[in-house]
Amino acid sequence: MAETTLVLLGAGSSSRFKSSVKKQWLYSGDRPLWLAVAEHFASMASFAKIIIVSTAEETAYMKHFAPFHYVTGGDSRQASLRNALEAVETPYVLVSDIARCCVPETMVTRILHAAGSADCIVPVLPVNDTLYMDDAPIDREKVRIIQTPQLSRTALLRKALATETLFTDDSSAIAAMGGSVAFVEGSPLAHKLTRIEDLDKLPCIEAPSSRTLTGFGIDIHPFEADKEMKLCGVPIDVDYGFKAYSDGDVAIHALIDALLGAAGMGDIGELYPDTEAAYAGADSTKLLDDTVSRIRAYGFEIGNVDMTILAQAPRLLPYKTQMRTTLAALLGIPPNRVNIKATTAEKMGFVGRKEGVTVHAVATLTYFNWKKSLNGTLS
Repeated sequence: MAETTLVLLGAGSSSRFKSSVKKQWLYSGDRPLWLAVAEHFASMASFAKIIIVSTAEETAYMKHFAPFHYVTGGDSRQASLRNALEAVETPYVLVSDIARCCVPETMVTRILHAAGSADCIVPVLPVNDTLYMDDAPIDREKVRIIQTPQLSRTALLRKALATETLFTDDSSAIAAMGGSVAFVEGSPLAHKLTRIEDLDKLPCIEAPSSRTLTGFGIDIHPFEADKEMKLCGVPIDVDYGFKAYSDGDVAIHALIDALLGAAGMGDIGELYPDTEAAYAGADSTKLLDDTVSRIRAYGFEIGNVDMTILAQAPRLLPYKTQMRTTLAALLGIPPNRVNIKATTAEKMGFVGRKEGVTVHAVATLTYFNWKKSLNGTLS
C-alpha cells in the first residue's frame, strides 16, 4: 500500500534471549534475522517506506546491508516508535517487531484490507487454555492474545504516544485516548522470538550458512624511546615502545582490523578514533575484548587467526608462545587456532633500519550456529 509506511522495531537489548548474540543478528542462511524479516515484509506489500529502528551503532552497520530507512531507537519501545514516526509521511503506519519473524502474508493482507475500518487494526488469537486471575478463573472467551503488526492512523498514533504513560502496544495507546480498535484474525505462525527455545516454533528461519568470512589487517608503528612495548598484549623487555595514540600494540591493532574486515564492520579508526580522549593511551587488549564482544553480538564466531610480525628488532622468538596463549584467551578460541609468525626485513626499509614494526593479520569468522545451541537447550 503506497499510503502505508512499515516500521520494524529492533532496538531492544535481547536480555531475555540469554545469548551473547542479539536475536536480531541471528543468521538465517546468509542474512541476519532483521534483514530477512524486512525483505519478507517487502515481498508481501508495496510500502511507501520501510523504517528499521535499532541502536545507533547497529543502524550504522545495518546500512551496509540494504538501503532501507534507518532510525535510532530510544530507551523504550514507545520512545523508539516515536522516533520512527518522525520519518513517517503516510496516513497509515504498520508497526511490527523484528522478533515477530514469521508473519504470514495472509495475516498482513487481512490487516491492510481492514484499513479505514478503525483507528487501529490489530491481529488477535483466541485463548484455548483455562485462565486464572490471581485465585479466580476468568472467562477465556473474553480474552484475546494481541499480536503485531498493527496498522494505525499515523496522526492519531503520533498523538497517542506523546505522553509519559507507557503502553505495551499501539492499540493500547490509541484506545486510551478514545480511538477505535478493530480486530482481525492473527496467526500462530506470527510467534514472537523472545527466548532461544522459541526458535523451534519459527519454521521460516533457516539454519545459518556454513560460509567462512575472511578479513585482512595491517598496522605500522614507529618506535618511541622510554615507553613500554607490548605486542599481542605481552610486555617486551626493551627500553622503547611504539609511538601511538593508544598503547601502540601494533599486532592487536592489525588483528582488530582483520576481525572487523571479516565482519564488514569497517576499521579500527571508525570504532576507536584517535580524536577521542577516551582512547588516549588505551590498553589495546581492552579494545580487542570490546571488538570480540561486538562481533559475537552481531552473530559471528571466530574461526582462526594468522599473524606475521615484521621486526628487525626486538627479537620476538622468546615471546611467541605467550603471545599465542594471550591472544587465544582474548579471542575465546583454542591456542592452536592462533598462529604467530615473526620475521625480519633483511635490513631493508624502515623495519630493517630498526625504526618500527609492521604486522599483517588474517582472521576468519563463521556465523553463530544457533541450531547447535538450540539442540543443546532442548535436549
